[in-house]
Amino acid sequence: MSIVANENTRVVIMGGPAAVSAAKRMAEFSYLCGQEFQVTAFVFPPDAGKTAEVPFGSQFLAIPIYKTLEEVTTAHPETNTCLVYIAPNRAYKGCMEALDNDKIKFVSMITEGVPERDAKLLIKHSKKVGKLLNGPSSIGVVSAGKSRLGVIGGEYHNLKLSKLYRPGSFGVLTKSGGLSNEIMWLVSQFADGVTTTVGIGGDTYPCTDFVTYLEEFEKDPDTKSVIIVGEMGGDLEEKAAEWYAEKPRRIKLIAVVSGFCQESLPKGMKFGHAGAKEGKQGEGSARAKSDLLKKAGVIVPSTFGDLGETIKKTYEDLKATGQAAVVKDISPSDLPDLPLKIEEAVTAGDVQVQPLFKSTISDDRGDEPLYCGYPASELIQKGYDVPHVIGLLWNKKLLSNSEAEIVKRILMLAADHGPCVSGAFATIMAACAGIGMSQSVAAGLIMIGPRFGGAVTGAATHFRYGLQNYPNDVPGFLSYMKKNVGPVPGIGHRVKSLKNPDKRVEELKRSVKELGLRTPTLDYALSVEAVTTTKKDNLILNVDGCIACVLVDLGFPAESLNGFFVLARTIGMIGHWCDQKREDGKLIRMYNYLVNFAVSRRKEVPERQK
Repeated sequence: MSIVANENTRVVIMGGPAAVSAAKRMAEFSYLCGQEFQVTAFVFPPDAGKTAEVPFGSQFLAIPIYKTLEEVTTAHPETNTCLVYIAPNRAYKGCMEALDNDKIKFVSMITEGVPERDAKLLIKHSKKVGKLLNGPSSIGVVSAGKSRLGVIGGEYHNLKLSKLYRPGSFGVLTKSGGLSNEIMWLVSQFADGVTTTVGIGGDTYPCTDFVTYLEEFEKDPDTKSVIIVGEMGGDLEEKAAEWYAEKPRRIKLIAVVSGFCQESLPKGMKFGHAGAKEGKQGEGSARAKSDLLKKAGVIVPSTFGDLGETIKKTYEDLKATGQAAVVKDISPSDLPDLPLKIEEAVTAGDVQVQPLFKSTISDDRGDEPLYCGYPASELIQKGYDVPHVIGLLWNKKLLSNSEAEIVKRILMLAADHGPCVSGAFATIMAACAGIGMSQSVAAGLIMIGPRFGGAVTGAATHFRYGLQNYPNDVPGFLSYMKKNVGPVPGIGHRVKSLKNPDKRVEELKRSVKELGLRTPTLDYALSVEAVTTTKKDNLILNVDGCIACVLVDLGFPAESLNGFFVLARTIGMIGHWCDQKREDGKLIRMYNYLVNFAVSRRKEVPERQK
C-alpha cells in the first residue's frame, strides 16, 4: 500500500510553464514504473483551449489545458488530485477552488511564500471540508512504484538509484525538498526503500503537519518504519513526539533534526525555509526537539552522518522479527532508460540521420555563430564590418578592404529611391493601413522581381555572357541580344542621359577606380554604352547595370545580386514605415482621376432565364 498517492491517482496541475515542467518529471516516473501517465489536464487560463506537449518515453502526449478546475473535473471525472504551481498572490484562490471541488480529494501546494493570512485561512477551510492540503512550499509526494506528485525524487537516474520504481518498507516525512531525495537514497542503500515520501513544505504556516501523515502511515501495513527529517523552528516535531508517546505504535519512528549549528550563531537567525528559525530562550531549537523525540521513544541518531547505520539496524531488526520481507531487487539492466533525444544520440554516435538539408555558410551549434568558420565576435574584434559578413554568407569569401568598401557604397547608394517606386509605395500603403513593420516591409519586398530590381540579375548575366562570347565585338553582342533577348538589361534610363548622367553611376565608377579594383565586366558594359548612346543618348548604363557589373567583378554569383537590392531597399522601406507611423499617415485610397475606368456604359440587367 501507500498513503496519499497511489496507482489510482489522477492529477490536474494548476499553472503554466512550471506546471508543464513538473508534468514532464512525473511522466518520467510513470514511464520507469510502466504505468499510465497520471496527469489528466492543466488549468492555465491564458492558454485555455490549447494542449501542452509532455514527453512520455518515445511518444509526446498532448495534455489539454482548461480555464477552470470545474471544466477539468467535468471533462475528466477520474481526476482526484490537484497540484498548485501558481504564484503566491493567486495560490489562495486556486487552492480554495480545489478544496471546494467535490472530485478533488488531495491538494498539494508547491507555491512558496504564501501570505500568512492566506495560509491560515486555507488551513481552516481544509479542516472544514475534511481534505488534506499539503504545502505550501512542498516539493511533492512520491509513492514508490505507484505515483509521483511534483518533482520530488530528482532526475530520472536518481529515481533508479533510490529504487523508487518499487515499494519498500519505510515512510519519509520532510520539510526540505533536497533532503527528501537524500533520505530516499539512504533508505534504498541501507534498507529496502520507501513506501511513500511526503514533502510537507518549509513555510512558516504549513497546512498539514507530521502527525497527519504519521496517522496515515500507522494505518498502512506496508510501512514498517517512518523517518522524520525536522528542523529548528515551529512545533511540528514536538507534536510528533507527543503523538508517538501517547500509546504504543506499530511503526518504528526515526528522527533527525537539522540546525545544531544554531547554538554557535545569533539567536533568531533564519536558515533556508521561512519557518527554520529558533525562538526565544531556545524555543524550537534542534537540540530541544531532539531531546524531546528521544524521550518519547523515537530513534534519534547522534549525528546526521549516523542516519544510514540507524536505518540499516532498524531494517535488520524488522527482518529479524519477520515484519519486513526480503525484497528481490531488479537488475539495473532490466529497468528502462529514457529514450535518447535525437541530438544526444547523434552526438554519442549511436545513430546516423540523413540531413534534411545542407548548410555550408553558418554554424550556431557552439558558443556563438560561425560565418564560414569565422566566429562572429572575432570578426567584430578584428575590425571587420557588415560587408565582410555579406561576403562570407553570400559568396563564402572574406572580402578585402577595398571590396568591402565598394559593397558598403553600393548599399548606401541603393538604399532608397523615393516614396513613389513600387516597393516603397507598397510599404507606405501598408503602414497607412495600420500594418506592422515586418508585414509592411514584406509587402514592399514582394514587389522586387523582373521589373522592379530584376535588371540587376539580368544585367550581370548578359554582360558576363557578352564579355565571354563577344569580348571584342560589341555590335555582335547587341545583335545577339536583339535577336534572342530584347533590350539589354542595365542599359537605358527614363530621365537620365549622357547630358544628365546618373550621379550614383558616376560615384560607383569613380569609387572602383579610386579603390584600384579590377573591373572587366564594368569596362565591357561601358563599351556597350558607348555604342548604344550613339543611337539614343538615354541608352546609358543605369545604376542597376552598374551595380551588377561591379558585384560580378567582385566575384559574387549572378543569383545573389538581387539580394543586394533586397537588403539595400529594406533599409529604405523601414525608413518609409517609420516615417508614416511618426506622421500618423492615414489610410490611402486611389483618386478616381488616376484610374482609366475603361468599362462598358451602364446597361440594364436582363431577366434570368428559368
